[in-house]
Amino acid sequence: MFHKVTLAAVMVCSGKEFQVEIGERLASLATKIEQQKATIETEEATKNAFVMPFISLVLGYDVFDPTEVVPEFTADVGTKRGEKVDYAIVKDGEVQMLVEAKAIGAPLSLNHASQLFRYFATTNARIAVLTNGQHYHFFTDLEKPNRMDEKPFLQLDLLDLDETLVPEVQKLTKDSFDLDSVVSAAEELKYIGALKRALAAQFREPDDDWVKALTNRVYEGSFTQRVKEQFRGLVGKATKQFLADQVNDRLKAALGSQTYSEVPATAMTGVEAAEESVTDVEAPDSRGIETTLEEVEGYQIVRAIVCSEVSPSRIVHRDTKSYMGILLDDNNRKPIARLHFNTGQKYLGLFDEDKSETRHPIDAIDEIYGFAEHLRKTVHNYS
Repeated sequence: MFHKVTLAAVMVCSGKEFQVEIGERLASLATKIEQQKATIETEEATKNAFVMPFISLVLGYDVFDPTEVVPEFTADVGTKRGEKVDYAIVKDGEVQMLVEAKAIGAPLSLNHASQLFRYFATTNARIAVLTNGQHYHFFTDLEKPNRMDEKPFLQLDLLDLDETLVPEVQKLTKDSFDLDSVVSAAEELKYIGALKRALAAQFREPDDDWVKALTNRVYEGSFTQRVKEQFRGLVGKATKQFLADQVNDRLKAALGSQTYSEVPATAMTGVEAAEESVTDVEAPDSRGIETTLEEVEGYQIVRAIVCSEVSPSRIVHRDTKSYMGILLDDNNRKPIARLHFNTGQKYLGLFDEDKSETRHPIDAIDEIYGFAEHLRKTVHNYS
């Protein structure tokens, strides 16, 4: 789940509204997949429920306009007649992307996507996409010109999204389509992605070579079978502790990095400031308050949503034993939302114009995006 925390943080810190928007679109589609995945059984249903929304909602193309999206795209190739690719995406009158879809849950094997190889060489498309609605593999022609590579340069899992790839998805959208930029970054993306997956595999279950390489850096004796078995356990513990330390560092940074230089000088004065200072007299640890990762994630999502209305530095959280409050200008009289995550059922507390709170039950943190309009309206009223 931590990747979602950092996704929201990236969107806030970038200051670019388009990244907030595409992040919301991806989160919305991910929620839909989570809710409907179990009921989708066929390839056609997958295309209707997930692939077409990705093309329209995330990439911004009109799936009902044949000048933008051509379903069942046909271009006879050699002796192959009548073969079809599920979708051809057109930009400036030229086919730019080919999309082949499989049923949700199906493995993405190129053995079942031979059409992509053939059509790639006979059209102007430089991008080919193989998807099962949840996973998206993007290909180009890095190894041989006009011949689709066998390995993707970009892989997305919408239910476990790597936030560093959001800007790369943005380059493929209708409004920002930048083929040269995509292709120029493809080689680096391809190998960085492969290296990250290799590291993740070693962190999950280190193999003998990985254990030996690390052991030789800290142990001067012979790498015997007994030493290998001993250090296999130690390497596993060390990598888990290392990851935990990294998460804790990110959490501390998220909780302690806010600055208030952009808060208006008149934001708190007199009695109001006195009330605020009394509220903040005690340090969090002295009050027995524990801030969870889910609360930080919820706070970052709210912050990402409302930064379209005010500077992100003005959005502040205050944790209590029963809920985390999210305020404008660190002011109790300007509540934006409350996160009631300390019970079995999670609730998002929203405020009306009279500052009366209504609690909305949510099952997943991403559902906060569904209340984006209300949150923006609340902040707009204050500012």
